[in-house]
Amino acid sequence: MQKQDSNIVFKDYDHNQLMLLPHNLGDLLPSEHPVRVVSTVVDKINIQPIFSQYSNMGASSYHPRMLLKVLIYGYLENCYSSRKLEKAVRENIGFMWLSGMQRPDHNTINRFRGEKLREVIREIFSQVVLMLYDEGLLDIKDVYTDGTKIEANANRYTFVWGKAVKKSRERIAKQLQELWDYAAETAKEELGQPEEKFENPSPQKVLETVEKINTALQGKEVDPKVRQKLRYAEKNWPGKLAEYEQKEETLQERNSYSKTDEDATFMRMKEDHMKNGQLKPGYNLQLSTHGHFVVNYTLHQKPNDTTTLIPHMNAYRQMYGAYPETLTADAGYGSEENYAALEQNGTSAYVKYNYFHKELREENRKNREYRLLENLYYDSQKDRYICPMGQPMERNGTRTRTTATGYKQEYARYTASKCVGCPLAASCRPGKGNKTIEVNRALERYKSEAKQKLTSPEGIQKRKQRATDVEPVFGHLKQNKGMKRYVLRGLEKVEIETGLHAIAHNLSRKAAKAA
Repeated sequence: MQKQDSNIVFKDYDHNQLMLLPHNLGDLLPSEHPVRVVSTVVDKINIQPIFSQYSNMGASSYHPRMLLKVLIYGYLENCYSSRKLEKAVRENIGFMWLSGMQRPDHNTINRFRGEKLREVIREIFSQVVLMLYDEGLLDIKDVYTDGTKIEANANRYTFVWGKAVKKSRERIAKQLQELWDYAAETAKEELGQPEEKFENPSPQKVLETVEKINTALQGKEVDPKVRQKLRYAEKNWPGKLAEYEQKEETLQERNSYSKTDEDATFMRMKEDHMKNGQLKPGYNLQLSTHGHFVVNYTLHQKPNDTTTLIPHMNAYRQMYGAYPETLTADAGYGSEENYAALEQNGTSAYVKYNYFHKELREENRKNREYRLLENLYYDSQKDRYICPMGQPMERNGTRTRTTATGYKQEYARYTASKCVGCPLAASCRPGKGNKTIEVNRALERYKSEAKQKLTSPEGIQKRKQRATDVEPVFGHLKQNKGMKRYVLRGLEKVEIETGLHAIAHNLSRKAAKAA
C-alpha cells in the first residue's frame, strides 16, 4: 500500500509491472461468457464444406474455424466492420482468446466472409439450429413466420424505375414510327417499303430504319426539324435502347433497383416515429422462429410478403429435409396459392386471410349486407347459390386468372334471373341487369378451414404466440443489433450477413438461457 500525506490509502499501481508467467487469456473470461458458447458450438459443427473453398497451393491460410468464430462473435457483439474486427483481435480479450492470439488483417476477414462463406453459410446455420434442437431449446417443427424490410447499403437517390424504362422505350418507338410515316408520305416511291409498325425496336432495327429513311429522303425538300431528329436518332437511340435492355435484364420482374446495389429494390419502409412510408432500397427479410430462436431465414427482392412464403418454405425443406408440421403467419400470407402449397406439403397452416378480423367483429355479423357472399346459401348438389329472396343463381361460366407467379385461379360465375323489381335490389346492388357473382371455390374452402383453425383454442393460442415470438426477434435485430441497414452490398453478400446475424442471435439466446 502507498500512503499519501492526506492519509488516503491506495493500492499499489505500476502498469509496467512484470509477470513471472504470461496469463492464460481464458482465465480472464467468466465461465458463462458468451464467447465460450461461440467457441464450443463452432468446435462441434462440421466445417468441411468450407475447406473445399481453399486451394492446396500457395502459403498457409488462417484456419477457417478460427475466422468463423471471430465473425460470429463479432456479430454477437455488434462488431460488423472487418477493420473493427481486425482491431478487436489485437485488443479485445474475447477476440484474442478466440483467435489464439493470431492477428488476421481486415482483408483476410473480409475475403473469408464474402468468398469462403458464400455457399456454406446456410449449412452452418442449419447445423447450429439442429444442435439447439437436440438440446431441447427450440422446436423446428412448429414455426412462426413474418417479414420485415431491411435497408440496403445503397444510395437512396440513384435508382432505376421499370415504368420509366418502359415509357422511354415506347417514346422512342413512337417517334421512330412518326419518322417512318413522314418518310412514307414524302418519298413513298423512293422508300419502296410497306407500312411498318415499330413495337419494342432493337438498336439494330433503329439504325436500319434511319438509314432507309435518309436514303429515301435524299434530294427531297425535308423539314429541318425532321433532319435534326434523324441525326439525333442515329446518334443516340441505339445506345439508349441498349441501355434500356440492360436495365430491363437487371430488373427482371422487379419494378425498381438501386444503381449502387443493383440487387436492392425500392420498398416502402415505415421507420420514423409517425409511421410515414419512405421508399428506400432494401431487401425483404423473412424469418421463421420458435421460442425467439431463428429457425429459417430467406431474403427476397420483392416487397410483397405473399409471394415469399413458398420459396421460404422450400429453403426450410432444403435445410431440414422436410416441411414444418405447423406454421403460423399473419394475413399477408393468406393467398390461395400459399394455402394450396401448405396443404400439399402436409403443413398445418394457421394463416390469416384478409378481413379475418373484420368477420369476427360482432357489429359486422349483425350488419351484414345481402351482397356479401356469406349470406348466400350454396346448393352443392346443383352447384348454385340461392339469393336472400329464394331465387336460384345458376352457374353460367368460369373465368381463369393467372397470378404474377404463374398460379392459375378459377372463378365460377353465377347469375340471378329475376332481379328486376326485387325489394332487396338496393342492398344487393346488382347494377344494371341481373346480379352476377364470381366465386373462387378453392379459396373459399381454404378460408373456411383457416377460420376454423384460427378460432379454435389452439389457433387462438398460436395467434397470440406469433406476435410474441417472431416480432420480438425483429425488434432485437433492428434496435439492439443495429440491423436497420446492411453493411455489405449485393444479394449474395447480404445473405451471408443475414446468416451471421441469425447464428449470432441464436447463440446469444443459448448463452442467456445458460447464464
